[in-house]
Amino acid sequence: MPDAASQPPFRPLAQKQPDIECTRKPDGTVYLKQRHLPGDRPRSVPHALAVRAGMHPDRDWLKQRNPQTDEWESITYNEGLQRTRALAQAFLDMGAGPDAPVMILSGNSIESALVMVAAMTIGAPAAPISVPYSLMSSDFAKLKHCFNAVQPKVIFAAELKPFEPALAALGDHGCSVITADGANGATSLNGLLDTAVTPAVDAALDALTDESIGKYLFTSGSTGMPKPVPTTQGAMCSMIGGVEGLRDDARDPEYDPDTPDNVLDWLPWNHISGSNVNFNGALWTGATFWIDGGKPTAALFGETIRNVLDCKPSTFGTAPIALAMLAEAMEENDELLHAFFANMRSIGYGGATLSDDLYDRIQNLAIKATGRRVPIITMYGATETQGITVVHWEVERVGLIGLPLPGLTLKLVPTMGKLEVRVKGETVMPGYLNLPEKNAEVFDEEGFYCLGDAAKFVDEDDPNQGIVFDGRVGEDFKLSSGTWVSVGVLRPDVVAACSPLVFDAVICGQDKNFIGAMFWPSPAAFEDYVKTAGGDQMAAFMQLNKDIAAKVAAFNAAEPGSSRRIKRFLVMTEPPSIDKGEITDKGYVNQRMTQDCRADLVASLFVDSPPPNVVQL
Repeated sequence: MPDAASQPPFRPLAQKQPDIECTRKPDGTVYLKQRHLPGDRPRSVPHALAVRAGMHPDRDWLKQRNPQTDEWESITYNEGLQRTRALAQAFLDMGAGPDAPVMILSGNSIESALVMVAAMTIGAPAAPISVPYSLMSSDFAKLKHCFNAVQPKVIFAAELKPFEPALAALGDHGCSVITADGANGATSLNGLLDTAVTPAVDAALDALTDESIGKYLFTSGSTGMPKPVPTTQGAMCSMIGGVEGLRDDARDPEYDPDTPDNVLDWLPWNHISGSNVNFNGALWTGATFWIDGGKPTAALFGETIRNVLDCKPSTFGTAPIALAMLAEAMEENDELLHAFFANMRSIGYGGATLSDDLYDRIQNLAIKATGRRVPIITMYGATETQGITVVHWEVERVGLIGLPLPGLTLKLVPTMGKLEVRVKGETVMPGYLNLPEKNAEVFDEEGFYCLGDAAKFVDEDDPNQGIVFDGRVGEDFKLSSGTWVSVGVLRPDVVAACSPLVFDAVICGQDKNFIGAMFWPSPAAFEDYVKTAGGDQMAAFMQLNKDIAAKVAAFNAAEPGSSRRIKRFLVMTEPPSIDKGEITDKGYVNQRMTQDCRADLVASLFVDSPPPNVVQL
């Protein structure tokens, strides 16, 4: 990274500076909490909609592209309130309630948002399900598992036809099925918007408490079948309060509270980042939420670029892979560059580590567009906990996961030579639904939830500088020499070093003499190699291997110890499988499951005379 002193200043981040209380025990356990107190929060998510509809009824709340016309369509905050109340009454009439959830099979849309908030209005938990469980699975095992776990009364899908096989797999489910189009006997969502609202809706809304379950969100299934997490109104709103407790608009003199933020987001609503951080946060601040139909894939990212040009977002949060694609596009397109940074206050990332190179590229683009740098921040959390930590100050480096939100206590416990992360507070789940044995495993003797991740201080003597992700305790392994390999740190580093040729890696070598790696090639990169090779896929694959070998060799040259050097690798041609549990819908690769499913490939890395597909360095 360039010397910070020679760089232009940051646009000020409108958040308070760290003020951490740090308590250390003789056994090495550390407790961290903010001295800043939580800020304002809504009584519930549906109450937040009512508050904002009262304050600015005619402001656009949600926007999406019409699939037929390709034009943006929107609903205002007041329209959203009236429609969710009508749907809430319709759900009551169908028998939905606190013990009868509403399951959502389709992805982000205005209709899905209305269904989600309407269900919560009457205390019926909304259960948004990962779309691939319905559309990309061959056996629908995870969908059936989720259905049986929560036993919904109502099922919503935007369109019936794509979801018909999934619904058929559920058998005689006994649910009311609602679709936006009302096809083939399904109930039409549009027809339900005319439902006359009775006092029962207000009575149900008034009965909501912090203990009311607002959603059932399922874990990503990275360690088996997805686990149902009861997400209470108190948990969701306490996270809003934690974020508000750090807010300091006066630090940014350009901030205008009368100008609503534009939030452009694709992150799915069946996970906390898209649903509880971005969607709920935008609702509480009165932002206009632009639903992005794009995704960070070669086929769909062009849609995100189109949407950036129209939206000119105020904040932008996504995965590092999307930021890499965006940076590449902005380096070639000045119109996109200036549209992206026209209103940009901060950029957020999560799900993986941002490389130094990508950080520098983004800052160079920000300087080109605005004459100054942009705060690049991140939030760390889990389905079970909501957001836990956040980088709420301008930082000159990447890799930080920040400091705990106000109202939470972070506990760092010495484990296997690292500090394991645990957390306690109002945002943490009460326990998985109907899984008492698992609940006994994940909470410690003080009631802290154990995440299985590790962290370390930037500066042991100054906790206010934050903490850094230090891998997953359960993924790390020892070489035969007894040397520990930190998979959670090594994997993103070597993937970044091999960018843009690979999109992920599996790190192997438990009880072996050296580290091996299995790479998945970037589809876009491989497509370019095939074109260069005149369509000869074998020649393209061989050249790709050579170029990856050069990048891995360069990475190894900068690493002094065996715990960081890759001695052999292979490139996989079969993509990771959701059904087998190798990858989650969030893109998280289960290292152990992948090695179990591909045991023959793993073994080939370590035989005395490896086969030709194994590259030795």
